[in-house]
Amino acid sequence: MSNISRRSAVVRIGFIALALALSAGCRSPQQDAYLVEQLRQMADELNAARQQTGDLQTQLDSLRLVVARQDTLLTRLAGMAGVPR
Repeated sequence: MSNISRRSAVVRIGFIALALALSAGCRSPQQDAYLVEQLRQMADELNAARQQTGDLQTQLDSLRLVVARQDTLLTRLAGMAGVPR
């Protein structure tokens, strides 16, 4: 093989490799938009879960307060009735 044909073969292979690399690196804008939408939906769901966790914690704290008041009331009533604890 002559030096020129080798060089042209290397150049062709280089162009083919470059074309493959560029085509593999290109992403569909539609797929990017879909991915962004999925990430937004996931973030919304995480925020909703955080809000629900906060609400449940508030309810739990409220119930603990009610139980503590009832326990105090029952202890006082038992003391007045002379029931040992």
